Amino acid sequence: MAKLRLGPLIDDKPTKLTVELSGSVFRDLQSYATALAAETGEATITPERLIAPMLERFMAADRAFAKHRRHGAGGPRTR
Repeated sequence: MAKLRLGPLIDDKPTKLTVELSGSVFRDLQSYATALAAETGEATITPERLIAPMLERFMAADRAFAKHRRHGAGGPRTR
């Protein structure tokens, strides 16, 4: 199996957010959580824990977003 793009999850102080996902996206998150737990050796990972790291990685890889932030239009960075 190829290595997953998302590595071990880092514990961080969470901020509560409510989102609506399609059933297929939620099932995919469940499958990804199972695969990631197996790859990293964690007992279980809930789909909810995947959303923030996936969004963080997505935004970090988006060159247009990085350019937008560098020019001051993205607001303050908290990390």
